[in-house]
Amino acid sequence: MSSHPVPAGTPGSRREQILAAAAELFARHGFHGVGIDDIGAAVGISGPALYRHFRSKDAMLGEMLTAISEVLLEGGLSRAEKYPDSSVRLAELVRFHVDFALDNPALITVQERNLGNLADPDRRRVRTLQRRYVEVWVETIQDVVTGIGEPSARAAAMAVFGLINSTPHSRQLDRTQMGALLRRMAMSALTRGSLG
Repeated sequence: MSSHPVPAGTPGSRREQILAAAAELFARHGFHGVGIDDIGAAVGISGPALYRHFRSKDAMLGEMLTAISEVLLEGGLSRAEKYPDSSVRLAELVRFHVDFALDNPALITVQERNLGNLADPDRRRVRTLQRRYVEVWVETIQDVVTGIGEPSARAAAMAVFGLINSTPHSRQLDRTQMGALLRRMAMSALTRGSLG
């Protein structure tokens, strides 16, 4: 997969098209509710032809969720490096995660619902990547919020992820309005002194 997830309908390699179609179908019908033939039909090939690109539906899911976690970690680390001012870094982390969630609602849904369907090696890899991404947030929150302990910073990060990642289920506004609302809510929750 490319270094950035590809939303459905986006031109790209055949693998990217297959993963984007699978993400949409998994989000809509659940991992177990989608067959290889369904994914093949969505990209205009036979189900068995998918095996030229992926060894199994499980491998598709593993690559999809690993790629999501890699993109999030890379984005978090690049912002941590680029923005030494912790308040600016926190705002940029929020902006990045909000943009990712709004641009990739199917991937967010698949990630939220299907971690348990991964093979053990893929699950361990995804969990490791996710923990590293959370650590970027925890360190930034601790730099911004005076006196906050690590457990509270971790809980705050996870709560904000829950807020932002709810967008596939709660989006009522256009993308610009929804993005601005989520950024305001997340920053308010993280910086209004209620975490200390």
